[in-house]
Amino acid sequence: MTDSGIAPIDIGAVRALSDRPLDWSDKGIPSSWWGQTPAEIVAQAPRLSESGPAGPVCVLRSEALAHNLDAMAGWCRARGVGLAPHGKTHMSPALAARQLAAGACAITVATVAQAAVYRAFGVRDLVLANEIVDAPALRWLSSELDRDPDMTAVCWVDSMRGVGLMTAALAEARRPVDVCVEIGMPGGRTGCRSSTQADAVARAVIASPRLRLVGVAGYEAAHAQSLAVDAVHAMRAHLADVRAAVLRLAPLVEADDILVTAGGSTYFDDVADTLSDWPADLPVRTVLRSGCYLAHDHGLYARTSPLTRDGGHALRPALEVHAQVVSRPEPDLAILTMGRRDVSFDQGMPVPLGLPSSAVTKLNDQHAFLHLGDDDRAEVGDWLRFGISHPCTTFDKWRLIPVLDSDDRVVDLVRTFF
Repeated sequence: MTDSGIAPIDIGAVRALSDRPLDWSDKGIPSSWWGQTPAEIVAQAPRLSESGPAGPVCVLRSEALAHNLDAMAGWCRARGVGLAPHGKTHMSPALAARQLAAGACAITVATVAQAAVYRAFGVRDLVLANEIVDAPALRWLSSELDRDPDMTAVCWVDSMRGVGLMTAALAEARRPVDVCVEIGMPGGRTGCRSSTQADAVARAVIASPRLRLVGVAGYEAAHAQSLAVDAVHAMRAHLADVRAAVLRLAPLVEADDILVTAGGSTYFDDVADTLSDWPADLPVRTVLRSGCYLAHDHGLYARTSPLTRDGGHALRPALEVHAQVVSRPEPDLAILTMGRRDVSFDQGMPVPLGLPSSAVTKLNDQHAFLHLGDDDRAEVGDWLRFGISHPCTTFDKWRLIPVLDSDDRVVDLVRTFF
């Protein structure tokens, strides 16, 4: 999150992925593409359906990706907040490069292993949305900071014990590691549960010669990603606690400005509303960490995203899984070549596209059970398209994802590194 003039990602390393030949290990990809590079495939602009995909296959929609990048960047600019999109969603350096080019100030990760992926592609600014207490992981992070003076990284602390472990592990560090005190929710996940605890952790940080206090962090969806009254009430109470912590801890912050960060993909409007309008003498930077806006979906976030609630269309679903009907064992049942190893199911079943009265009712490891409505038709051999609910747990099942234009021609091939 610097203005050093150094590129936020190594575009050359990202482009080099297009010169890595495809092979049998790229699930779903037509065998006729094996031995060719993504650059060669894209130059041909083939229609995926005519190339013989070995289904199922996951795809991204180019126009939806571009739309979502612009929509979220514009939304953040209009509200004066930064965006450090969560890179765990897609684990794709190419997609991260597009997010950074659209104005993202950093890439968020959940683990040091994820950070290592993005550092391999030269990502300059990282947010590690976690407390790191593993000594080898901390030493790796410290070595990266010492090696690259332009790199920035910030992680969380929520306990005195954590501060002690981090300080001990960083004994040989030349640069201090930036940290935010994390504020938690009762019954939630990580984070300090009281103002007394948060204040004590903050004082421990500033007493540490290896850590630097730069702000306050929270995660407002630690209870649920729901618009139910009780969930919204808990979320808003949490954000009020985060705001109070910023005001209380501001005199202790050791940076030129105060970082406050929260904001998943369900409540980022409340985050922007609550964590803004600061006193004039308080230099606060508010940074959201939404990750799912880029691919969006046909399920969870279609219902809950601030940009699509109540029928809004400011985001468009970009991620699909295509599967073939392999059996019609009963009059209203079709069995498809798509299962739990291919598509997300933790936040809802896949959504059949173009079959409005049908529904996926069950997934096995490699099969889906599609119950057909009275007016819907699907025959053995047909290819069907499915929207997904929750992009994080679809992306992680695919190493290579074709990006299709509105004519179903391949315009890119995106690699992931899970």
